[in-house]
Amino acid sequence: MRLGSGAFAACCVVIEVLGVALFLRGFFPAPVRSSSRAEQRAEPAAPEPSAGASSNWTKLPPPLFKKVVIMLIDGLRDDFVFGSKGVKFMPYTTYLVEKGASHSFVAEAKLPTVTMPRIKALMTGSLPGFIDVVRNLNSPELLEDNVITQAKAAGKRIIFYGDETWVKLFPKHFVEYDGTTSFFVSDYTEVDDNVTRHLDKVLKRGDWDMLILHYLGLDHIGHVSGPSSPLIGHKLREMDSILMKIHTSLLSEERETLVPNLLVLCGDHGMSETGGHGASSMEELNTALILISSAFERKPGDIRRPKHVQQTDLAATLAIGLGLPIPGNSVGSLLFPTVEGRPVREQLRFLHLNAVQLSKLLQENVPSYEKEPGFEQFKMSERLHGNWIRLYLEENNSEVLFNLGAKVRRQYLDALRTLSLSLSRQVAQYDIYSMLVGTVVVLEVLSLLLLSIPEALSNKAELEVPLWSPVFSLLFYLTLLVLSALHVIVCTSAESSCYFCGLSWLTAGGVMVLVSALLCAVVSALAKTFGDGKFLSKNPAHPKPRWSELDVLILLGTMGHVLSLGASSFIEEEHQTWYFLINTLCLALCHEIYRNCLLRDDSEPQQCPHVEEEFIRTAAALQDRSTGCDTLEPHGVSRSLTSLDTLRGYEKWMVLASPWVILTCCRLLRSLNQTGVQWAHRPDLGHWLTRGVIEARFVHVFVLGILFTGTKDLLKSQVIATDVTIKTVGLWEIYSGLVLLAALLFRPHNLPVLVFSLLIQTIMTKFIWKPLRHDAAEITIMHYWFGQAFFYFQGNSNNIATVDISAGFVGLDTYIEVPAVFLTAFATFAGPVLWASHLVSFLSSETSSGSALSHACFCYALICSFPVSAYIILVTSLRYHLFIWSVFSPKLLYEGMHILITAAICVFFTAMDQTNTKS
Repeated sequence: MRLGSGAFAACCVVIEVLGVALFLRGFFPAPVRSSSRAEQRAEPAAPEPSAGASSNWTKLPPPLFKKVVIMLIDGLRDDFVFGSKGVKFMPYTTYLVEKGASHSFVAEAKLPTVTMPRIKALMTGSLPGFIDVVRNLNSPELLEDNVITQAKAAGKRIIFYGDETWVKLFPKHFVEYDGTTSFFVSDYTEVDDNVTRHLDKVLKRGDWDMLILHYLGLDHIGHVSGPSSPLIGHKLREMDSILMKIHTSLLSEERETLVPNLLVLCGDHGMSETGGHGASSMEELNTALILISSAFERKPGDIRRPKHVQQTDLAATLAIGLGLPIPGNSVGSLLFPTVEGRPVREQLRFLHLNAVQLSKLLQENVPSYEKEPGFEQFKMSERLHGNWIRLYLEENNSEVLFNLGAKVRRQYLDALRTLSLSLSRQVAQYDIYSMLVGTVVVLEVLSLLLLSIPEALSNKAELEVPLWSPVFSLLFYLTLLVLSALHVIVCTSAESSCYFCGLSWLTAGGVMVLVSALLCAVVSALAKTFGDGKFLSKNPAHPKPRWSELDVLILLGTMGHVLSLGASSFIEEEHQTWYFLINTLCLALCHEIYRNCLLRDDSEPQQCPHVEEEFIRTAAALQDRSTGCDTLEPHGVSRSLTSLDTLRGYEKWMVLASPWVILTCCRLLRSLNQTGVQWAHRPDLGHWLTRGVIEARFVHVFVLGILFTGTKDLLKSQVIATDVTIKTVGLWEIYSGLVLLAALLFRPHNLPVLVFSLLIQTIMTKFIWKPLRHDAAEITIMHYWFGQAFFYFQGNSNNIATVDISAGFVGLDTYIEVPAVFLTAFATFAGPVLWASHLVSFLSSETSSGSALSHACFCYALICSFPVSAYIILVTSLRYHLFIWSVFSPKLLYEGMHILITAAICVFFTAMDQTNTKS
């Protein structure tokens, strides 16, 4: 069966998307979990250890607090409370921290620093998987053991107001709730007013035990305006007044009941210097955590500085404070300052319960748990604890009992710290089998694309794709048999859950058939390609193919970029790689223009001479080379090759100056948005453009200029439209629509990125690609390079925190998931999408050959598949790297999204190519 190279490439990329999806499903692991959640709830509490004496304390300790109020402020960075902003805008909170009955902590969150995983960490004490960053968009019910479920089972009455993520995680857990949409970031006033309006009534009532408030306004201000916005101070002052209202009400109630209550002020994550979150900067990881209760009275002169703890420690602390079992999957430790005022026996009892829970979790997840230092410390602590109980029950109040109690306490705290650290290291349990199957599919697709280069880039742009011969070959059946046997062996012997093993036999069998067929196709293409001896030949029709300097640059640049992904620093600063590549490309184009304009082949200077000889010399090879691509030939124009000296006046000088103009534009764009990690904190032009009325008027001028240019082009295309150009006009209309959509979604300071993109595309179209007559492959790769560079010019990075989710709500007055996700994705990847759309429109309007789009589709698929395939192999080998979650995993998510967009682009290419063929 013969397929066009574009259709073939589109099919390959769609298959590659399936492989990448399977790999991602295996790579983002399930965190450590207790295997007996249901049994744990029914199990009695661990008895108090004893040595020769029988203890009468076999039940859970009674609650320490009557009521618990959790006030969670989304995006509450630690310096917003403990820094200068806290002193200025939160005076009451600052008083409680410095002199009040409270304990203050800097709670460190783990990746990913987005809301839903952080709520899970706070309530379960476990470390959520990195893939929860995707589930954050639509949170499923939390089935894992947690404080909320334990409290409900114990008959606690829970009321919630705020982020509806809690309602999705804990359905039917609240006796009363009012959820607000968390993703509508343009609203930072009403979203908090909808929480506060319930306070006056609910604080006067006594029919609840636990009140949870989740305020979103601070986080929304960060997304829209950043942490330096004046609105941050106003919001912190509002939160401080609400905290004072709640605390005052709880104190007045305590005077009547004489039982202490607990008020918890905390954040789920921090906020980067640009206002986003999701990554691993200190500003995103460190959050404020303050526990306020009359039980924490301090003596005069008692200075309590904020201590650094883990965010997961709150779950164990809340469970102890409410008299509940500690969640079975918790890896956190009890915040000991909250119980240090209790009698020694109670302190040791709380520490023992926490240590028993952590040791059980360690036994279920670490085969050699007995050799773990934390487990050995726990056993030693338990023995010493038993000796202390024996002395205590003998009513021995000597100094020996006091000293032994202090020693047991230190031993328990050391054991808890070590156990928690050991469990945190065991967070990743990769699904290696699913990863391996996905990798094989991706590598087979890449191999097939590479081996198909000679046929795919021929003038016919067609390939002979054998569909039936692999299916009836012996290799196919042998491979399928071996894969089936391996599947049975792996799935029956796997100790942990495996996604691919959980698929139905029909689905798993289909994947194995696909893998076998791809292998046979690769072997067939390999034999054919090397049998003909024309692999990677620029011009196989000639014995000595000649690669141009531009071809060598493109090859070396692509290979260099792929190799650079092996270093975490290069991933964090990948924008520098693309800036370097496009600058080098501009210099190479400048060299090519000047050589063709100013020098003959014999190196004699001339005043922009005729270069037709060079084109005539290669014309024959271009027409019949089997790996060549079509040069640009405008519709209705003679196929005879023109030269640069036909340009006159300003056009000639624009050709000579165009590379330098593009370099200047790129340099200005680099200064617009500081991105990456090393220099993200430095001021840029974007900060200047977001301030002041005059700068805003410049933005309006940019928008009007875009509208005028698009309207003019559309009217001009309608006037000169013919049968051949109807499709071209439609493509330019689509492109213009995407440009206008980007202008609508971009933040005002980013509109110059769009303007410079249009300017560079115009300059390269009129003064580089047309006069120099680059072939479709070279033009495609240039579009790809500039698209990647403009992704970073927008201020994006390989950091989840730079995703601007506010773009998803432009024109929406409420949260609607599908359009919000689409708009956010488009705004993030607007650079690559706009350059790919321009490529389709340009090739359709400037070439008369029907194979140009097929060549472009194939080249685009190949250059996108290569880094994805290489990166999958890389992260597999580095899956235990120190920066696997902070650096490599976010980049993997971006690559997965990029290959999905590439598949959509290739399908669009193919559709346009089929339309071109029919016409």
